[in-house]
Amino acid sequence: MSTVLIAEDDLAIRDLLTFLLDTSGHHVLACGDGGSALDTAHREHPDLAILDVSMPGINGFEVCRRLRETADTELMPVLMLTSRGQWLDVSTGFDAGADDYLVKPFEPSELMARIETLLEQSGTGGPPVTS
Repeated sequence: MSTVLIAEDDLAIRDLLTFLLDTSGHHVLACGDGGSALDTAHREHPDLAILDVSMPGINGFEVCRRLRETADTELMPVLMLTSRGQWLDVSTGFDAGADDYLVKPFEPSELMARIETLLEQSGTGGPPVTS
């Protein structure tokens, strides 16, 4: 079982992501803002982070940059999940250190496939164990 950090200020989307990941066998750490996401990442060391860009306080781009600057989180895969889909936003996400970028609205199956791929590539996850 992998631990996934979700940083999303929209409660409905955060709940949907939590449901999708939980029912797929992942442990979820959910936050509503960038500051909480950073604190949780450094305290819990999740296997993957899913970051919205537009959040109160610290935005997702800055959260990603800060994760990359710290030894305990620098290798954690990061998926940017945001409604900001212009080429400059996507480029900024990758420049900040994101491993993948998915634009809302998204298909749950595509999101889950990308998450599993990132976890497999990092060697921290792979398919979840089901009972």
